[in-house]
Amino acid sequence: MLLELRGVISGYGNLDILHGVDMEVDNGEIVCIIGPNGAGKSTVLKTIFGLLKPKGGTIFFAGEQIKGIDPHRLIRKGISFVPQDKNVFLSLTVEENLAMGAYTRPNMVEKGKELVFSRFPSLYDRRDIRACYLSGGERKLLAIGIALMLEPSLLLLDEPSMGLSPKYKKALFDKITEINQGGIPILIVEQNAYKALKISHRGYVLDMGKNKFQGESGELLVNSQIKKLYLGG
Repeated sequence: MLLELRGVISGYGNLDILHGVDMEVDNGEIVCIIGPNGAGKSTVLKTIFGLLKPKGGTIFFAGEQIKGIDPHRLIRKGISFVPQDKNVFLSLTVEENLAMGAYTRPNMVEKGKELVFSRFPSLYDRRDIRACYLSGGERKLLAIGIALMLEPSLLLLDEPSMGLSPKYKKALFDKITEINQGGIPILIVEQNAYKALKISHRGYVLDMGKNKFQGESGELLVNSQIKKLYLGG
């Protein structure tokens, strides 16, 4: 497995949110995490990326224990993270934002921009525009573009469709699928549980910080309990 979590306990201060979570992502996969608000979905991503220090369990990436490693070191190891918000520099142009995505490896800026612009032609057309003037959908694409600048081995996405119009949601999910087909595994937390399962290979359902269901996405989509509890019937 590319990424493997076993018995992970994590949270904020003295408050534990995750109570022994197990999870895996293999090369070539999109894996989604769904569940009710407060289930610990975003906490999983923040813990993997080193923003939260786990109190227990193990996290392996490409065979290496990475539990508790700082984010800047994880970026160098090939993990990129796109948070829900505050994910672009509003005062910088699109092109300057992308350059910030490769700040740990300045020699990759030009190659990274070429790659991102080829995937997101609309960003190339807006490359000299400050991020504060972009639409919500364009900012989401830019945030993902920043994360792709170093050609990561694993992309973590936290609620990418939040706040977007139906039109932009469809375009975003199409791009996520396209990125994965280009060879980048993705672990995605998404409020739109149905759509997340539709584009994913496998899924995990968290509830109260614990694994409740897991399996192939197609199986989860037709599971009567999941349909009733998490997919609106």
